[in-house]
Amino acid sequence: MARKVSFSALESRSARLRLKIRRRPYSGPTLARGISLMYRRNATNGTWVLKASDGHGAYWTKGFALADDFENADGRNVLTFYQAQDAAKKLARGEDGSADTAPLTIDAALKAYKRDLEARSANPYNAEHPRLHLTSALLAKPVTLLTSKDLKSWRDGLLGKMVPSTINRLCRCVCAALTLAAEHDERIKNRDAWEIGLAGLPDATEVRNVVLSDDQVRGFVATAYGIDHEFGLLIDTLAVTGARPSQAVRLRVEDLHDHPVRPKLSMPKSAKGGGRNRSQKKIERYSVPITVQLAAKLKAAAKGRADDAPLLLQSDGREWDKSPGQNCHRQVDNVVKAIGLDPAEVTMYALRHSSIVRMLLANVPIRLVASLHNTSVAMIEKHYSRYITEHSDDVSRHALLRPESPVGENVVALSGSAASHLAAASYSLKLG
Repeated sequence: MARKVSFSALESRSARLRLKIRRRPYSGPTLARGISLMYRRNATNGTWVLKASDGHGAYWTKGFALADDFENADGRNVLTFYQAQDAAKKLARGEDGSADTAPLTIDAALKAYKRDLEARSANPYNAEHPRLHLTSALLAKPVTLLTSKDLKSWRDGLLGKMVPSTINRLCRCVCAALTLAAEHDERIKNRDAWEIGLAGLPDATEVRNVVLSDDQVRGFVATAYGIDHEFGLLIDTLAVTGARPSQAVRLRVEDLHDHPVRPKLSMPKSAKGGGRNRSQKKIERYSVPITVQLAAKLKAAAKGRADDAPLLLQSDGREWDKSPGQNCHRQVDNVVKAIGLDPAEVTMYALRHSSIVRMLLANVPIRLVASLHNTSVAMIEKHYSRYITEHSDDVSRHALLRPESPVGENVVALSGSAASHLAAASYSLKLG
């Protein structure tokens, strides 16, 4: 039988009603290590409050039942002092009183989410990044006790510190961790807390697709080779294929098909878009054409390596990280500065954006552009439409409606290119 703890100031109804009404709870007895019972005096029934340690030096509190100040206890919603002791210990430790079933905190949920991502060969960064912005009090709070107000206050507190689109991405990571926790713990019934509290901020879609000219891309590649040959080879591969950095670093020697005229790479898919079969998706490959020059460099770099060895390596022989941007961002910043651009705006992904727009302006069918870049037609249309408009003046100008020919005149309409050549010739004659 569980030991009951006496505490005269809270034990009886009459003793509690002598206390002053106030918002801050009155301290009560220690029920076990790291578990205390508190009491908040209200104008109506008071509230029993649990204070529990998170095991890392911080505490969390939760009001969990009414006290029998003005009505008799029912054993569930209205509790006596001694009933509240039992309920507080169960809440702090878990339904069966075992430490192994203690309520899962956000901290523990993120750890479980990280393990799940690693098991599915996904990027654990999505579980690590939120820790940089969550408060210690929120990390220590049990998921079952989260409210939409708690999470909304945290989300809104990030405004001004980062752009709305970044806040939305951060919230999606936290939501994924909490949802996974709820899937494995039947006690978590408050999904509305994060579905409402972490709802995406409106109008936060931020298009940051920086498109570089061909000369700028060539300068980007040449400068990267000047810093380090292996780094330059990675950048060259990204510039030619338009692949994501995380895809390129998973290339194997056997993925290079060095045909003398039509070389190509069997590029690993990114497995973006969620789902539980990321590992299977990452095994899949799709064919991407490359230049003869790049193929020659890759063949030379891979000489002597086994077929299943990485195709791209760092200068010290180590494999690139799953997210290479995290360990070579300083080199990228130096390259961007060297070609006269702003590192705050231009990243390695600019090479991908430029590749997509280059193909679109060359009239490559949008379905093929999407396939060659491992994305969808919908995403191409959503994120690149305005760039197509900005860069397609020469392509679209020849399709403009021409003025009607004067009546009676024998005039033949010229094509856009012919008209341009004629205009240039006329200008030259004037100069002469």
